[in-house]
Amino acid sequence: MRSSRARSRAVLSMAATLPLLAGALALGIPNASADSAPGGRDALQGTKPAWATAGADLGATSDSGKVSVRVHLAGRDAKGLAAYAAAVSDPQSASYRKFLSADQAQARFGATQQQIDQVGRWLSSNGLTVTGSNRHYVSATGEVAAAEKAFGTQLRNYRKGGRTYRAPASTASVPAALSDAVLAVSGLDNAPHKSSHDEALPPPDAVFRNSGPFSTYYGSKTASSLPSAYGTKAPYAVKGYTGKQLRAAYGAGRWTGKGVTVAITDAYASPTIVKDAAEYAKRNGDAPYRRGQLTQVLPDDYTKTEECGASGWYGEETLDVEAVHAVAPAADIVYVGGASCYDADLLDSLNKVVDHRLADIVSNSWGDVEANETPDVAAAYDQVFMMGAIEGIGFYFSSGDDGDNVASTGTKQIDVPSNSAWVTSVGGTALAVGKHDKYQWETGWGTLKSSLSEDGKSWDGFPGAYTSGAGGGTSSSVKQPFYQRGVVPDSLARANGKQRMRTAPDIAAVADPNTGFLVGQTQTLPDGSLGYDEYRIGGTSLAAPVIAGVQALAQQAAHGRPLGFANPAIYARYGSKAYHDVTDHPLGPNRDLAVVRVDYANGVDAADGLLTSLRGLGKDASLKAVRGYDDVTGVGTPAAGYVNSYRFPFRRH
Repeated sequence: MRSSRARSRAVLSMAATLPLLAGALALGIPNASADSAPGGRDALQGTKPAWATAGADLGATSDSGKVSVRVHLAGRDAKGLAAYAAAVSDPQSASYRKFLSADQAQARFGATQQQIDQVGRWLSSNGLTVTGSNRHYVSATGEVAAAEKAFGTQLRNYRKGGRTYRAPASTASVPAALSDAVLAVSGLDNAPHKSSHDEALPPPDAVFRNSGPFSTYYGSKTASSLPSAYGTKAPYAVKGYTGKQLRAAYGAGRWTGKGVTVAITDAYASPTIVKDAAEYAKRNGDAPYRRGQLTQVLPDDYTKTEECGASGWYGEETLDVEAVHAVAPAADIVYVGGASCYDADLLDSLNKVVDHRLADIVSNSWGDVEANETPDVAAAYDQVFMMGAIEGIGFYFSSGDDGDNVASTGTKQIDVPSNSAWVTSVGGTALAVGKHDKYQWETGWGTLKSSLSEDGKSWDGFPGAYTSGAGGGTSSSVKQPFYQRGVVPDSLARANGKQRMRTAPDIAAVADPNTGFLVGQTQTLPDGSLGYDEYRIGGTSLAAPVIAGVQALAQQAAHGRPLGFANPAIYARYGSKAYHDVTDHPLGPNRDLAVVRVDYANGVDAADGLLTSLRGLGKDASLKAVRGYDDVTGVGTPAAGYVNSYRFPFRRH
C-alpha cells in the first residue's frame, strides 16, 4: 500500500480539499530495481520501501504480530498482455481497436485456477491462513514469523514521519516455482496501519456556499470599485459554469454521448446522489435522467470512514456524476464505489469495471504523490489498466491539485496513478467562456492569492501566494511511452536525468475553482437539517470527468465503437486543429490575468463578514503552460474539431 491514503481531487471554491517485451518497454513501466533473492527464489521488486533505512531501524517486529497480505496474480501471459494492449491502442497498428470481450480477455490473460490454488497451498504450507481469493489475488493473514518464512525476509520496525511502521528489511521473494503465478505482494509494509471494521456512512458535510458578486459568464461583471491588478480592473469570478457553457467551449456540437457508458470510481457513496443529480439537471438546463441512466455498484461494507473522511467523498461523486452528465447528457453513468480510500479497495472497484465490462470510459478523480507509490502497487494498477485496454476501456485520472508538489511535499514530483503509461492523465486550466457561450481563452490552472487591504486601496502582498494548481511534471519511475516520443520536449522528458521518462498530463480541461463548475448537493445546513444547495467547485477532479464526457461524445462520433486506451489517438492529433493550444498568456506575453472573489468568512453566510481576494490565473508553481506540449495542459484542451475528428480515421490536414 502507499504510505498515505488516496486523495480526492475536488477543490472547493474556498480552498483545496479535498509486455511482448519490446511492447512493455515502449509503453513505459516502473524501472526494474537491482533486487535479488537467494537461490531457488524470485525477488518481488520494490517490496522494501525507500524509507526503511538503517538509520530509521527500530528493531525486529515481534514474531507474534499480525500480518495481512495480498498476493497479486500474474495471470497467464503478462508480457503478451502488455503487447496486445499496446497493439489495440495504437492507430498505426493492424490490431487497432480489435478488442476482446471480458470473457475472452480473462481466458487469454487472466489468472488460472491452478495459479490460485498453487499460491493458496504455498501460503498455507508456510503457516498463513488464506482468507479469500479471486482472479486477481489471494489474500492471507498470519503471524509475522509465518510471513517472514513465506516471503524470505525479516520484518522490522522503522521510524517514518514521527511514527513507527513495519516493513521488510530486504526484498521479499517467492519460490522460483511460483514466478509465473505471482505478480507482486502488498501488505508486508503496513504504513499506515489502521484497524478496519464495518462502519455506517456519516451524514453529508456542512453546507458550503459562495458569496457574490458573480459574473454570469467570464468578464460580465467587473470589480470596478476595487484596486486594479496587472494594469486593469479584474472581473468577478463566475458563479460556476454549467453544461451548456462547457459543451460550447469544448466543441460538443450535436453529440450527446448516446450509447456510451461512463464509469466513475471514488471511495464510498453519496446517499443522495440520485436525487441531487436529478435536481441539478432540472435547475441548470441539463437533460433529465432516463430511468436506469444512473446506476451504482457498491461494496457490502465500508471501512476507514473517519480516516478517509467519507462524507468528503460525497461531493467528489456528485461533482463527477454531474460534470459527466452536463457534458454528455445521453451517456449512461455507473458509479462504482470503493469500500475505503485505500489502494486495495480502489483496485477492487477498478477490477469490477474490467471484469464485468461495466463501461467504455472510466473517470477517476483521486490519487497520491509518486513518492508514496511502491512497485508492487504500481504493477497491480497497470495490470488492471492493460486488461481494460484490451477490452476497449479507457481510464482517465486527474493529474493533481498541487502543481509540482513542492509546496505540499517539499519534493518536485507527479501524482499516481496518473503517472501510469496506461492511463490518460488529465491536467487543468482556467477557462474563460464569454457572452453567448463563446470560448475566449484558457490559461494553465495555477493560482496566486492576495487579499484586499484593510483600507480597500490595494492588494496585500500582490501578486500573492501560491495556493493550488494543476499537477504535472516528469515521472521518476516510469519510462517514456512511445506515444510521447517526438511530442514531449527533452527539457521535460529528461528533467530527472538522461533517461526519457513519462511526463504528465496528456490532455486538459477546466479545473481552476475560480472559473469552475456549479455543482448541486444535499448538505448539512446550519440548523442541522439536510438540504440541497449549489456551489462553485474546481480541481482536476472537475477536469477528469469533463474529459471523460468529451470522450463519450467522441465515441458516439466514432459510430459508437469504443476508443479504448486513448493516449496514442490523443497524441496523434497533437498540433492539429483538434486542440486549443493553451498558454499562460493567451492575450499576449505581457498580459497577466486575474479575477476577484468574494467569499463568506464562515463559508455559509455574511454573519461573520466577507473576504475579498484577487486570484491570479496561469501561475502554477514551477510549471508553465507554453506553446506546444507542456506539463500543465499536455497537448491542450479539446477544440471544436476534436470530437468530429473521430468520425473517420484521423488524417492530419
